[in-house]
Amino acid sequence: MNAQAPQDSQGPRQVVVVGGGIVGICCGLYLQRDGHEVTIIDQDDPGEGCSSGSAGQFCPGYCVPVGLPGIVKDLPSMLMDPLGPLVIRWRYLPRLTPWLLRFVKASSAGRVEAIADALHALNRNAMIDFAPLIERARAENLIVSNGRMDLYRSEKAFAKAQTKFELLRSHGVRVEMLKSPQIRDLEPALGDYYRNGALYPDMAHTTDTLRFNQLLAEDFARHGGRILREKVTDFQIDEAEVVAVITESNRYQVGNIVLAAGAFSRRLAKKLGSTVPLDAERGYHVMLPDPGIELSRTILDGDHYFALTPMQGGLRLAGTVELASPCAAPNYSRADNLLRAARDAIAQLDDRGASRWMGCRPSLPDSLPVIGRSPVHRSVYFAFGHGHLGLTGAATTGKLITDLIAGRPTAIDATPYRADRF
Repeated sequence: MNAQAPQDSQGPRQVVVVGGGIVGICCGLYLQRDGHEVTIIDQDDPGEGCSSGSAGQFCPGYCVPVGLPGIVKDLPSMLMDPLGPLVIRWRYLPRLTPWLLRFVKASSAGRVEAIADALHALNRNAMIDFAPLIERARAENLIVSNGRMDLYRSEKAFAKAQTKFELLRSHGVRVEMLKSPQIRDLEPALGDYYRNGALYPDMAHTTDTLRFNQLLAEDFARHGGRILREKVTDFQIDEAEVVAVITESNRYQVGNIVLAAGAFSRRLAKKLGSTVPLDAERGYHVMLPDPGIELSRTILDGDHYFALTPMQGGLRLAGTVELASPCAAPNYSRADNLLRAARDAIAQLDDRGASRWMGCRPSLPDSLPVIGRSPVHRSVYFAFGHGHLGLTGAATTGKLITDLIAGRPTAIDATPYRADRF
């Protein structure tokens, strides 16, 4: 039994979920299925934030943290390249320094193994826990289960990736190694550009990230859930208990609060008495409406660290990490760099009508989200900080939060995700 589970099981109550991204929607759906009266509040329409612009991947069992042993020696060169896969806005560095120090500490060999265990526990049943939500929302036609391929042009990049493959295999994730002829057979459009690769046959993707979020939100509303487009600004606290959520225009009485506001959760968590080292890991994508090629699955370019995902609206090139304030202006040259890297791999790529996007992933220095009961307020639960794996971990997070609120034993131990672990 999870140590965070409360001892007093309660009946149905009023629950406000702060945040309408994929994690907040899944929390709302699982709470609703458990009989609670649920309201989702977000300043945007459901799924319109970071959830809408991701690479759209479901990665069951994925357990590789961003920080791996040896990354410390690579950081200086990575950070000096303004268009590299990882960059920091220098005026943001003073605020980010504590985060970076924790990131380096989390990349030690001993910590990586423990982090991988916790990530695997959270993500291993991703598709199983999503299945009832997808079925009831009638969203099956937006899911493609052809796996994912990680591909490498250089021997150096492929050799470096062996740590990742070993970590995945040790946790039971299926990894099939590929050579150039096999890659070409699976994805003819890529030709002979890539020399080595890995296929993860159990992974999947959605062909429309925004519509997928919308269908889940519509199902939530169809079954009595309330969705409000308002900005949450504060909370009313009486005798150490949070009794209401305050927005710019209203006040809503609550029985429980689930904070699932993605990259914007840090400020609200602080108002609830918890200081969490959450920062914005800004990602970019380029959408090509008529790319001139056909892919059957998501491809991860292991040399340039970006994904190519075939979607209903064309081909999405998504990736890069930019550590900066969520409010800073986008640097769309990073999106343009994605397009240049893709052109290098696929000469016949057609970029006419390309559009660019930027969104903020909620990122914690140890690559683990914060999930569980607030250490300060018994009626408050946290569900944020999933980084690159928000879509993968969303349904299991919703199920875990629902069990915690109900006081039931949980399928996985939530201790590694506690808010006060830092």
